Amino acid sequence: MNIIWFGHSTFRIEDGNNVILIDPFFNGNPSFNGDFAQATAGVTHVLVTHGHDDHIGDAVAIAKASGAMLVANFEICMHLVGQGVDNTRINTGNIGGTVDCGGFTTTFVPALHSSSSKGVYLGNPGGLVLHFPEAPSIYHMGDTDIFSDMALINELHAPDIGLVPIGDRFTFGGAVAALACRRYFNFKSVFPCHYGSFPMVDADASKFVAAMEGGPTKVMLPKPGQSVAV
Repeated sequence: MNIIWFGHSTFRIEDGNNVILIDPFFNGNPSFNGDFAQATAGVTHVLVTHGHDDHIGDAVAIAKASGAMLVANFEICMHLVGQGVDNTRINTGNIGGTVDCGGFTTTFVPALHSSSSKGVYLGNPGGLVLHFPEAPSIYHMGDTDIFSDMALINELHAPDIGLVPIGDRFTFGGAVAALACRRYFNFKSVFPCHYGSFPMVDADASKFVAAMEGGPTKVMLPKPGQSVAV
């Protein structure tokens, strides 16, 4: 399995025939300076954690061009169908539910945040847990603060890899994100995200890295566009 972070909360996950984009925010993403066509090539699935524009991003354009399956909550799926996404290529769910994506499953779990676009309510925010038959499980937290039911997410899913927002202001900051990782999870590795993009969020991952020191979890700090094998 390969994981590529494109800055902010955008990840590409490659596992066998599955090419998954989570929160595909490219155009307007200050951290992304790569080639859009290359970053989205071969995509089979587009997953969205919540309805803010920096997370829905280019989901419509990518889904329409590629025919990729759109996996999101009901409100987001219906909103994007209204913008031209093929309604036969959506896979809707909601908090607590698990959907079969063909080659992997996605479970919708809670997040402490909000979810809307230009005043349109787009359902509850969430995180996504991806389970693969022969690859590590992945938990993309979406945008969130710490909450004690993260312990239940770990008990139910035992994710191997965490994709963790750390930028503060709109999510928890680095120190609290590290507390969540160390108290509630047994991650083998974590990829911090939602930092270094806009001036209002933390410019680097130093607070998170410092707070994770001494623990068993490996902190992965790829540059945007760099592929990491896990």
